[in-house]
Amino acid sequence: MPVTVTEQGNSLTAALSGEIDHHGARTVMNELGELIAARLPRHLVLDLSGVTFMDSSGIAVLLRALREMDRLGGSLRVTAIPTQARRVLDAAGVGRLITLD
Repeated sequence: MPVTVTEQGNSLTAALSGEIDHHGARTVMNELGELIAARLPRHLVLDLSGVTFMDSSGIAVLLRALREMDRLGGSLRVTAIPTQARRVLDAAGVGRLITLD
């Protein structure tokens, strides 16, 4: 699963694409963890516009990113959420923990 990163000041945007399921979630978690550790952003934006499918493994990816950003005293926002992924996130109540745009 490709992750495309752009950086602006102390804000990092990671655009995810493809399927975030049990096969790809660990790879995405590791890649995001490495990006956060290397760049220490104050704000992380996850752009899901390229995500074609997400299951509960995607929730784990977002919660891991949230935990890492909390550890740094930073913030996490998720944007451009496709309809199918939005249903998964809404059903789990993720919006109570993470800003979903």
